[in-house]
Amino acid sequence: MSTAAVGLLAGMALGFAGYFGGFWAFLLVLVLGVVGLVIGRLLEGDQSVDGLLHPRSGERRR
Repeated sequence: MSTAAVGLLAGMALGFAGYFGGFWAFLLVLVLGVVGLVIGRLLEGDQSVDGLLHPRSGERRR
């Protein structure tokens, strides 16, 4: 599935949650979607836990 299709489905899910459930349902769907994205990226190996906790650890600080 393409990135555009996934974005479309996520936007539609947030739209339905906002329309039928109100602001708090919209916010809940948004937060759970982000949590699911992070967990999915961790399981696929695209992201590391250290990278999430220390996003700038590889850069030089001045």
